Amino acid sequence: MKLTIDHTAFAAAVSYAVRSLPARPPVPVLAGLLLDASSSRLRVSAFDYEISADTTAAATVTETGRALVSGRLLSDIVGTVRGDVHLELRGPRLVLKAGSARFILPTLPLDEYPALPEPGIITGTLDGPAFAEAVAQVACAVSREESLPTLTGIGLRHDSEAATLTLYATDRYRFAVRTLSWKDANLPDTSAVIPGRALSDAAKATADDTTVDLALPTGDAGLFTLRSDLTTTTIRALEGELPKYDALFPTEFARTATVEIAALKAAAQRVALVSPKKDAPIKLTFTADSTLVLEGGTGDDAQAVDNVDTDLAGGELTIAFNPAFLLDGLNALTAESVQFDFTSPTKPAVLRAHDGDAQALRYLLMPIRLTN
Repeated sequence: MKLTIDHTAFAAAVSYAVRSLPARPPVPVLAGLLLDASSSRLRVSAFDYEISADTTAAATVTETGRALVSGRLLSDIVGTVRGDVHLELRGPRLVLKAGSARFILPTLPLDEYPALPEPGIITGTLDGPAFAEAVAQVACAVSREESLPTLTGIGLRHDSEAATLTLYATDRYRFAVRTLSWKDANLPDTSAVIPGRALSDAAKATADDTTVDLALPTGDAGLFTLRSDLTTTTIRALEGELPKYDALFPTEFARTATVEIAALKAAAQRVALVSPKKDAPIKLTFTADSTLVLEGGTGDDAQAVDNVDTDLAGGELTIAFNPAFLLDGLNALTAESVQFDFTSPTKPAVLRAHDGDAQALRYLLMPIRLTN
């Protein structure tokens, strides 16, 4: 193998693939990146049996060939050199030259590296930036409890009649749901749960692509595929299902309030400062005189009060939330104002962008009971 490749293109390819490498590889070869030079392109791949990342970049290939090298080391090297990168395989060593720098890297045994999984049949096509935004929005509700693996995933639900893809996530204390329209969707109604962290990384890596193709797994724990012009990621789906969200979101509300997001975030962050615990609730009182009063701290602890303007329809209401969960929802909304929809102070509230469309993010947040 012998080739020359533009540094920027090579760095982008290595960066894309290396993020899929396992932190603790089950076998040494899975710590490697597979470099495959053929024709006028260099293919860079990573695989750990659960996730694969595969990307290509234009290169001037003098001799075709393949090499498996330490991914972390290659990434560190590429991040420090400048100028065109020259790669040449010499027996069991890979020589990398860039500018005045020269590195000799040991290779890993190719015959022990597993074959990359075959991508699934494409289900449909989505706008790349919109998909990346939707994944980031619902990811705020993904659980971090590894003891409940299904809740660490993001659900994908395809509605063939409406030609929509709905993304959803929950940690049992909040539920985030976002719907997207997509084209060329050619699969019957189906759903799957994809590991949240892996899906977030893959979507972020393709956020600048005009369109992305998705292949949803057709069986339990099948393979999910995300493909753009130059990249392909496969992720093994999680077993099990997330709770059904349709029945959880109320459709009728007793009160509705609209608040400017930036002002509410700033006030919530201020009053939360006095709470000795991060999950200590802050109290929100929506008053009839168009004021939202926020209170933090209780008893002998430090206390804080702040207020922001609101537009309230319905009677006054006092409710309390985990401040971190409230801020997560506000940060996920891509709007200037948030609309709170309430049924009662003891039942979940729905947060959404004010004047947002039906497909915009919906964030269901459980309240915290206040003790006198």
